[in-house]
Amino acid sequence: MKLYFSPTSPYVRKCLVTADELGLIDQISFLPSSAHPVNRDASIVENNPLGKVPTLITDEGQCLYDSRVICEYLNALGGGTLLPASGTLRWEAQSLQSLGDGILDAALLIRYENTARPEALRWGDWIDAKAQAMHTSLAHLDATVAYFEQDFHLGLLTVGCALWYLDLRFAEWNWRERYPRLADASEPLFKRASMQKSWSMA
Repeated sequence: MKLYFSPTSPYVRKCLVTADELGLIDQISFLPSSAHPVNRDASIVENNPLGKVPTLITDEGQCLYDSRVICEYLNALGGGTLLPASGTLRWEAQSLQSLGDGILDAALLIRYENTARPEALRWGDWIDAKAQAMHTSLAHLDATVAYFEQDFHLGLLTVGCALWYLDLRFAEWNWRERYPRLADASEPLFKRASMQKSWSMA
């Protein structure tokens, strides 16, 4: 398998952690890429018309995107349990994955607004609204730490990657100080071997 790769992409990181959890990481070769919201990488577009990472090329030559699809594919390929097959826990895992992805979507939109858009065109209200979405999501997690008592699944994996990205790009937020229950409850995610291994690839 081949993966279009950016070491600081939290969505790529989701796939790396998933692959490592399933014992598939050594079966993936990484293709360097330069994904950008304005200056699109033609090599990615050839395989993914959206021009985004992650994009996975399977051993059969099929191109898969985005991270949700790739992680579910890897879970099926590895016979894993990161996505429960049915029942309440499946929908909890899926909803947590959506929440983690939503935090990342908002964070990336803020980052693009601040780094890719010309300063004269930046929209402060837009940035504030996306930041508020991130904060309400973190507050929800802080108030529902029972989520983190479940067996490790794709939802918790995604939340872990979102929190890692906040450390990387939004350190000034000090999310651990603002949301101490979330900080304590999520600490086992950061200590997980698959998480630490993927962090070291950045």
